[in-house]
Amino acid sequence: MQRRDLLKQIAALGVASSVTSALERAVTAEEGAVPNTLKYFPGFKSFKVKTSGAEINGVIGGSGPPILLLHGAPQSHISWRKVAPMLASTRTVIATDLRGYGDSSKPADGDNHANYSKRAMALDQVEVMKHFGFDKFPVIGQDRGGRVTHRMALDHPQKITRAAVLDIIPTHYLYTHVTIEFVQSYFHWFNQLRPAPGPENDLKAQNDAAKARATDEIQLEYLRTAGDPANIHAMCEDYRAGASIDLQLDEADMKANKKIACPLRVLWSEKGAMGRIYETNGPGILNIWKTRAARVSGRPLPGGHNLQEDVPDMVFAEINDLIKGA
Repeated sequence: MQRRDLLKQIAALGVASSVTSALERAVTAEEGAVPNTLKYFPGFKSFKVKTSGAEINGVIGGSGPPILLLHGAPQSHISWRKVAPMLASTRTVIATDLRGYGDSSKPADGDNHANYSKRAMALDQVEVMKHFGFDKFPVIGQDRGGRVTHRMALDHPQKITRAAVLDIIPTHYLYTHVTIEFVQSYFHWFNQLRPAPGPENDLKAQNDAAKARATDEIQLEYLRTAGDPANIHAMCEDYRAGASIDLQLDEADMKANKKIACPLRVLWSEKGAMGRIYETNGPGILNIWKTRAARVSGRPLPGGHNLQEDVPDMVFAEINDLIKGA
């Protein structure tokens, strides 16, 4: 379908002008997009948006109020392929690749890994949403995307109306409460902090081996980007930033008693390591988050770490409950 024909159809359907404008920009951006993941998102459009620090790849679909979906490591926006179409029945859904991941750009590291700080990654996403005409929106983040969500809600409180984090607790808490159970379950949190190219070489070999034996279409799509050396280095920089500049930013906020102001929904895997270490045998995941957010609710779900892929209907229901009226 030609770009102009699609826009005529949108207008004929009476879609709100802000959504028409957003889709027009997505269609325009799609003309230069590579490779295509739209088969996982029926009715969506691809885009690439230049922010002040990166070029962000993603998809947009649906109509109505906006919502932003952020993925974890080492994945991409396709981790939301099961939930995004359900949300698109009532929302304009934007699912992106974080900088350094998927088909988004991989900026230089910066001093003290600053270009992979959650502050820089959060700003990308705020600028993407502004590009599509949205100044206020809810954001849902899983894994590393949840850490970007946390920082976004702190840095841009006037823009984030609701937030949800999936299967994480705050980075600062993890690094300041290290236990043998955490080290054993999250060895990569420490392995990937080593100077380049040690962890990068290890991950490249692991991904090459996984790709050689992979048969599942989704696994192959993840490995297409996760196995790229630039992507691998960027992901390691994300973890290095988490143990350096991100901790400094968190400590400054904690010293100022700055907390997430909007309603925060916390979901975690009842069979996963986070639940086992910090819920069953620890202080409680919601109790930890209450030290960093003013209004917290949440519960465990019967899936693995990638809840949006394992129990998409339940994640959809939780998101819908959270964003009512937002």
